[in-house]
Amino acid sequence: MNRTKKITLKHMSKLKKANAKLQNSNKPKYVSKAERERLAALEAAEAAQIDGE
Repeated sequence: MNRTKKITLKHMSKLKKANAKLQNSNKPKYVSKAERERLAALEAAEAAQIDGE
């Protein structure tokens, strides 16, 4: 592979990675199992507090 092709391939791969970072995904952000449990406990506590009043 000649020098020009190597440089071009490196440049194109950097551009490709940069463009991939700019694209946003429809996939929801990952929430860990422990975090989901913590949020559920908070919601349950709030629901109990609202029902108690």
